[in-house]
Amino acid sequence: MTTVVPTSEEDPALAVVRFTSELAWADAGPEVAEPQVNRLCMEAEECMAMNKWVELASLMLTSADLIFSKVAEKDLECIFTVICNLVTKSESPDEEFEMAKLISGKITQQPNDKPALRLKILFNLYNLLESPYSQFHIYMKALTLAFNGKVTDCIVPSFKKMDSFLKEWNIGISDQRELFLTISNVLKENKSSAKDSFKFLTRYLATFSGEDAYKMSEAKEEAVHAIVDFVKAPDMFQCDLLDMPAVGQLEKDAKYALAYQLLKIFLTQRLDAYLEFHAANSTLLKSYGLVHEDCITKMRLMSLVDLASDESGQIPYALIRDTLRINDDEVELWVVKAITVKLIDCKMDQMNQVVIVSRCTERVFGQHQWETLRTKLAAWRGNIANVISTVQANKVTEDSPLATQGGMMIR
Repeated sequence: MTTVVPTSEEDPALAVVRFTSELAWADAGPEVAEPQVNRLCMEAEECMAMNKWVELASLMLTSADLIFSKVAEKDLECIFTVICNLVTKSESPDEEFEMAKLISGKITQQPNDKPALRLKILFNLYNLLESPYSQFHIYMKALTLAFNGKVTDCIVPSFKKMDSFLKEWNIGISDQRELFLTISNVLKENKSSAKDSFKFLTRYLATFSGEDAYKMSEAKEEAVHAIVDFVKAPDMFQCDLLDMPAVGQLEKDAKYALAYQLLKIFLTQRLDAYLEFHAANSTLLKSYGLVHEDCITKMRLMSLVDLASDESGQIPYALIRDTLRINDDEVELWVVKAITVKLIDCKMDQMNQVVIVSRCTERVFGQHQWETLRTKLAAWRGNIANVISTVQANKVTEDSPLATQGGMMIR
């Protein structure tokens, strides 16, 4: 956080008003400029005397665009440090918010002019604020500035602390939606991992639950984007999209029903279903930017996972060959690919031509998967309880006064 250290007897705020006024009226000549500068300085003094901090901030920001274009970056940052420090004088959260909104509005007006410096000034302002909602407002301004000014690298690291920020801000569902969707778009602009962008897009979609159809409809296009992002990503093989009401609404939607059907194929069906879908909807897939060969590759891996979860721990080579529509000599290659991307753990029994599966990834993790996990945990718990009972029983026997020694019973 920047600290203002006065270097003269004049108040820093008044000094900024004087400097910017002189800059603004420099071309008018001394006779015109001097009265105007004095007038503005008197207005600033009146604002300070009456604690009218919002009016003072507005006065100081009058020449903001001129400051950005004519002042050196070091001096520019110093000027805005003084302006931003006005929020510390506010007497209520509402007044702080008004000033924060006013200052940030001016800073973000020209996002392509010195965007990194503007972003730095916004973060300085953020650190001076006490109201959580004011902080959230400035953070949203920073996201938009980073996106429009193409300096997303400066803000992406902060996303790691998002859960902590959400606790501090305590914002409502509507603000959360705006936040998650904006972050997802910033990550796309930043060319970050598709998984990172997808994660925040799904968090956005997950906020729609039990809403009326009108409210939910605003998420339709983003739901389709999420489906396309999932299908397109070569390293994503599991998601919860099918369980989300915002995605489920697409199933009977005249415009987007096919997108929902595509998602269902990738999460619940096998390669043959995809090939049949592609034969009837190849133009649609191209419009979504999906490459047929890439989809086949992903569906082969998804189909192999499906085989691993369906069979009783063993998958015949012939079944893999027929399901994935490959040659005999390609079977082990695809098994190795599935192992490499950590979809399955298995051993290949070449003698018996079977794959012995010890673990596989679930494509969806819904109610059925939770119930299966609960059953397994209950069985594991029971086994552990039996082991503990056996150990305790043996210990009691060993500690008994009737214990045997050297084959003889001691009475």
